[in-house]
Amino acid sequence: MHTLKNIVLLAALTVFPSCETKNEAVVLKEIAQLPKELKEISGIAFSNQKLYTLEDSGNPNEITVIDTLGRILQISQIKNVTNTDWEDLSFDTHGNLYIGDFGNNDNDRKDLAIYKIEKNDLQKKEIETSYKVSFYYPEQKDFPPKKKDLLFDVEAFFEYQSHFYLFTKNRSKGFDGSSYVYKIPNTAGHHEAKLIKTIKTCGDYHNCAITSAAIAPDGSKFVLLSHSKLWLFDAFPPENIADGKMSEIDLQHYSQKEAVCFKNKSQVFIADERVKKVGGNLYETTIND
Repeated sequence: MHTLKNIVLLAALTVFPSCETKNEAVVLKEIAQLPKELKEISGIAFSNQKLYTLEDSGNPNEITVIDTLGRILQISQIKNVTNTDWEDLSFDTHGNLYIGDFGNNDNDRKDLAIYKIEKNDLQKKEIETSYKVSFYYPEQKDFPPKKKDLLFDVEAFFEYQSHFYLFTKNRSKGFDGSSYVYKIPNTAGHHEAKLIKTIKTCGDYHNCAITSAAIAPDGSKFVLLSHSKLWLFDAFPPENIADGKMSEIDLQHYSQKEAVCFKNKSQVFIADERVKKVGGNLYETTIND
């Protein structure tokens, strides 16, 4: 394995008007190269010292389990569903794993779904999902909408208190950083996604479009990821997590970052896709409240 590097980044921590503005030193530590089999990694989730990973559209129906040194421990085939566009992974507090099949680059899909894998099945090399949560966005009337209204792609979600929270990736002409936050019950069946808030990141698509999300194991905070930034949310009421304090963390490092998950209450893993000679790495950093 190549020599590991510490990339010490001075990050401007910009807090929205209701909060104090701070500057903090953030260390983004490259801890491993990802296996070549994970060139297009799009989601990661952490449990029992293992990272569960997946790739997006055009890749096999597989969950690849690696350790924190990037070594493959297991590859599990998901037998009863197809990888239309798998974009993120999330554990619930009981140890069950969820696959988010809701990538929607062209905003024309009507088959959006989340699949549950039971905790006791995670060690198997061939897995069948235990149930399907399908859903739709009531705000979307056209498939696809006009270019100025391409707000219904999703690459980021997590499970919290028996609900899924989804954060849309804005692909609209005239990008302004808007992201819809949707809430869906974690029960099998077909559901209307409930729009609970519109948040804004920033106005540069390449740096501010949301590519992944993760919530801390204790539920006290969550993060959203872009190619160069994190947004930290904390101090939120349990009934409406998007109403918390929102802080922007500039990672001072640009790559096609597509996946984030919490290691513990204060540390996160980040993974990026390999594009030519850039990326294909696993990183670790510390998030301070």
